[in-house]
Amino acid sequence: MARSAMAGPGAPAARTAEHTAPPHGTASPHDTAQTSWTVWGLEASVTVTEPALLAAAGDIVRDAVAEVDLACSRFREDSELMMLQPHMARGVSISPMFRLLLERALDAARMTGGDVDPTLGADLAALGHGPGMQGRPALTSVPVPQQPVPSHPVPQHRSTPRAPGWSRLQLGAGTLTVPDDLRLDLGASAKAVAADLAAAAVYRELGCGVLVGLGGDLASAGPGPQEDGKPGHWQIMVQDLPADPAQYISLAPGFAVATSSTQKRRWQHQGMQVHHILDPRFGLPAEPVWRSVSVAAPTCLEANAFSTAAIVRGFAALDWLRTEGIAARLVDSRGRVATTGGWPAQTCNPVGNTGESNTPGGGGHG
Repeated sequence: MARSAMAGPGAPAARTAEHTAPPHGTASPHDTAQTSWTVWGLEASVTVTEPALLAAAGDIVRDAVAEVDLACSRFREDSELMMLQPHMARGVSISPMFRLLLERALDAARMTGGDVDPTLGADLAALGHGPGMQGRPALTSVPVPQQPVPSHPVPQHRSTPRAPGWSRLQLGAGTLTVPDDLRLDLGASAKAVAADLAAAAVYRELGCGVLVGLGGDLASAGPGPQEDGKPGHWQIMVQDLPADPAQYISLAPGFAVATSSTQKRRWQHQGMQVHHILDPRFGLPAEPVWRSVSVAAPTCLEANAFSTAAIVRGFAALDWLRTEGIAARLVDSRGRVATTGGWPAQTCNPVGNTGESNTPGGGGHG
């Protein structure tokens, strides 16, 4: 990373319900303006440094999200993905947008060693995650029960690891071929790409600074809000569920932050609570070692890929993130916070907490 994505913690601000969100009230009404709505069952938001451009920015973000949704949604029959999926084993031609989303998904697979895999559609469907779930009462956000944390990682003997599906895709100049036993699901990366595309489009078309939020994915472009007469940082609040540790950070303009959670988007399957982040080796939900993982990176795609991979890696995530120099914040099943890379160590407790520190020992922990 050529420059730091984050400075120290920002000023206090009101908490929002999303994983990672721009706090309200951190800048005067003359500096920024924000609007929000619901998409994909999540909160979407756009904040701009020129309030007069807010309506136009909102339209641009909605258009970008709609284009991504039409290309790769598993939740609508008329999406390109759902119409082409039955024919992919024979090879299909794909649109430029679908190609972009698939290429970025494969980038995420490569940068995480396959921990983020775009070929888990059949596994998600087998767990009951698919069309008909959006808006379903059984799809909830619940605190993960506290688990005893052993001093050493415990090996998980779930089944024999299988060959990576993403490496079996054939993407040529004009044709995509997917083996018949695989089904694509680009959701792990497409939302992050949508945030990147939307932020870039607002800045390109309107010339103002912008922060786009799609659930736990935040992407920025252009200058940040004014601080002492010059562009400053975006003040971001990072928190998963209301009872979880909260933190305010200052995000440098042009950077992104993403949060992946094992507490969000859970549902009942065959009498068990399951979540949507799967371990590609087994096609099953990753062990909930971490309640949530937040990552800052130059793009939302990178931030989302690393945060998702950290959930999948479980106990091994800390050493991996530190070795790679990735700025990350991990909250374990007991609510303890660990940080890696350049992530600021200071945390604050949400309203109702005792204020006592509850962090694991070791360097770099918050």
